[in-house]
Amino acid sequence: MLLDATVPLVPGRTPVWPGDPDLVVRRVLSRAAGDVADVSLLSCSTHCGTHVDAPAHLLDGGAGVDALPLEVLVGPCVVVDVREDPRGLDAAGVAGLGLPAGTARVLLRSRGARSWDAPGPALTPDGARALLARGVRLVGTDRLSVDADDDADGALPVHEVLLGAGAVVVEALELGAVAPGAYELLCLPLLLPGCDGAPARVLLRTGGS
Repeated sequence: MLLDATVPLVPGRTPVWPGDPDLVVRRVLSRAAGDVADVSLLSCSTHCGTHVDAPAHLLDGGAGVDALPLEVLVGPCVVVDVREDPRGLDAAGVAGLGLPAGTARVLLRSRGARSWDAPGPALTPDGARALLARGVRLVGTDRLSVDADDDADGALPVHEVLLGAGAVVVEALELGAVAPGAYELLCLPLLLPGCDGAPARVLLRTGGS
């Protein structure tokens, strides 16, 4: 069975990161108006809705989203519930997750039903380093960012740790109906050569190992 872990792109409802462009979906050609087909305009940030961050998002000379290895974007993953610790997921918390040996992809479920007004705990920099030390190559979250949103100077230390190590970051997942456990991840960002990120359709197949 396939589960959709993607946030729908709905103007006015899909949250965007403060300062990013608004999401716009607008009909520009219409059969009702006599055009041969319905055609719509889509305008949004490359980090709108469920999306993948590439190293170019923060690192000078970093690879674009088109260079991310497909073998990391597709494969077995583990969904873990991290709602219990409001301080954030630090190294001790990662140790307590009991991740199976060889886990390469981890999705952090920080809330139950989606509630963007009450985001769950974020990953901490030492928690990110602990995941990398265990061989994790992709970290996903149902938050708008893997970083805490209250950093006074706007720094993104968790992004820097993960992207600097070549890991893939997936943000704004919809995991409200996804139980913790093992799945197969299918994460396919738009193919935007050299770009810092891209919206993605993310599916989880039950029975992953």
